Amino acid sequence: MAQTPLLTLDRVSKSFGPVQVITDVTVDVHAGKVQVLLGENGAGKSTLIKMMSGIHQPDGGRILVDGAEVSLPTVTAAERLGIATIHQELNLVGSLSVAENVMMGRIPTRFGLVDRKSLRRQAEAALAVIGLDVDVDTPVGELGIARQQLVEIAKALSVEARILILDEPTAALTRHETEALFRVVADLRARGVGMLFISHHLDEIAEIGDTVAVLRDGHFVAEVPASTPEDELVRLMVGRSIEEQYPTGSAVVDRADPVLRVEHLTAAGRFQDVSFDVHAGEIVGISGLVGAGRTELVRAIAGADGYDSGTVTVRGRQLGKGSVAGAIRAGIGHVPEDRKGQGLVLGASVNDNLGYATLASSARAGLVDFAGQKQRAEQVSARLRIRMHDIEQPIGSLSGGNQQKAVFGRWILAGSSVLLLDEPTRGVDVGAKVEIYELVNAITAAGGAVVMVSSELPEVLGMSDRVLVMRDGRIAGELDGSDATEDAVMTLAARDVPDTEADAA
Repeated sequence: MAQTPLLTLDRVSKSFGPVQVITDVTVDVHAGKVQVLLGENGAGKSTLIKMMSGIHQPDGGRILVDGAEVSLPTVTAAERLGIATIHQELNLVGSLSVAENVMMGRIPTRFGLVDRKSLRRQAEAALAVIGLDVDVDTPVGELGIARQQLVEIAKALSVEARILILDEPTAALTRHETEALFRVVADLRARGVGMLFISHHLDEIAEIGDTVAVLRDGHFVAEVPASTPEDELVRLMVGRSIEEQYPTGSAVVDRADPVLRVEHLTAAGRFQDVSFDVHAGEIVGISGLVGAGRTELVRAIAGADGYDSGTVTVRGRQLGKGSVAGAIRAGIGHVPEDRKGQGLVLGASVNDNLGYATLASSARAGLVDFAGQKQRAEQVSARLRIRMHDIEQPIGSLSGGNQQKAVFGRWILAGSSVLLLDEPTRGVDVGAKVEIYELVNAITAAGGAVVMVSSELPEVLGMSDRVLVMRDGRIAGELDGSDATEDAVMTLAARDVPDTEADAA
């Protein structure tokens, strides 16, 4: 006799205004199994899991728990039935401690007051499950994105859930952190927890999943074993084959004067004595472990953060410290690691978000050229294949991958000649990744320069002409793109960096 699923979405449909997002989709989650949900950005995955977790209610179809039809009008109603969700976008309060975030809604009290000792103890136990070693009294906003993601995971796992929904849980994690999470998933599977797992990392699917349900344009396409070859999964997702995962560009690197020069850049506690050049037509990848200082370095170059000493020069022009406007004028575009917190105004339209970097430069006689701005935004959004029903649609209503395309498109629209990309394809499906890589290649072919920070080593190795490896805020070494391997990068990332002053002494 077939086992009754813990959770079933039975022929569910969902629309938002005139846009049909999900049409007649059925998905099961079984006890002790991991059901992978796969599809391009905009395929309907997030909407589907929001119906499972009580955020959205289906327009048609049924939701079943243990074979019985249920209503999930709220997140609390879903949690009462043992459904816990780790969303792709973090749901943490930066000003509260790690412990308070992990135990949010379940803060232990004693005599009417917060029981701090019990709070810390329970939070530490939750973090220990996933191997995260941080001080639980630390404000969560002081942690990097990767560690915040782990706190979010610990928060969800601290609830005794029978059904766990994981939406891109590994997007911000290193391989080591991902392996730790997968050990947790294996333990939960052994305890009979049923899981729905969304990931754009196709190499994870066979390792973590049992079966794969594929969505395309809001429709169910197929359910296949998790062992299905990646090429076939891609074909099911996008409706076509993708021949080259990392397309080769036609740019010729100009080794004359560099487009971007960074010299002895130092910010106490973040990075120290960093120097490198990037030439026209070149992609320089920056790799390293979480906490190595990659994001901090890129933000300083982009003018988002200040620094103590050193210089940043673009085409021979030295930039001022901590000036985003000055960096933009010099031709620098910055795609930040945290697109929602740093790259977008979620309540504003796609049109507005695409145009924020060019409002001043495209003005006529001091007046904003709204018509021209909209026309250019429509052209760029079409080029990037941003899925939306209207250019004036609030960008917060788009899928995560389409939001990322819009951040990227802002700098395409601005004609930036130096592009600083921090995790540019995080949360982006394989088809959209190739489109972004092709755009990067187009920028370098036109004489631009690209600096790309990524935690995905295959991405760094597949796209970079040179790879800089950071450790403890310093450049630990440089590898030519043709010679760089994962082992070589990780050897540099993990070894001790000599102290320059000590060596000199």
